[in-house]
Amino acid sequence: MEINYLVALAAGLIPMVMGFVWYHPKTFGNAWMNSVGITEAEVNSGNMPLIMGLSYLFSCMLSLFMLTITVHQFMTQGLFATMPEFSQPGSDVHNFFQNFMANYGDRHRSFGHGAVHGGMAGFFFVFPIIAIKALFERKSWKYILINAGYWFITLMLIGGVMCQFA
Repeated sequence: MEINYLVALAAGLIPMVMGFVWYHPKTFGNAWMNSVGITEAEVNSGNMPLIMGLSYLFSCMLSLFMLTITVHQFMTQGLFATMPEFSQPGSDVHNFFQNFMANYGDRHRSFGHGAVHGGMAGFFFVFPIIAIKALFERKSWKYILINAGYWFITLMLIGGVMCQFA
């Protein structure tokens, strides 16, 4: 199965755009800053090129990982990839996988399917991580819900894009 890296690079922009909208002072930005205990000046005082560059890199990593969650055929390939004959054209394993992909390679490859899996990742993976960390840091539920909500929607969008187009 081929990976469309251009789609992963484009999907890596989703957290950046969503962050601009979600954490903007006219949406949840002021509430987020209050829950963290920082000012807008402090937010803008960091090394923004470094922060944005690393954030984009991490976002691209998330996009590639979402491919493994949203596209079931990706996991099917993983079942056979470690078998030596998998990469040998004409072998039984190679032929089986090629036939499987010809018959089922397009199943569940929609934006909606990917968005459902992205939402599940946001709710069952990211939300608990944010909540556990925030509880020990004595952060408010407002903080937890603002950040978890951002990731829930962001991962839905990434999942949808990766499943439909990658």
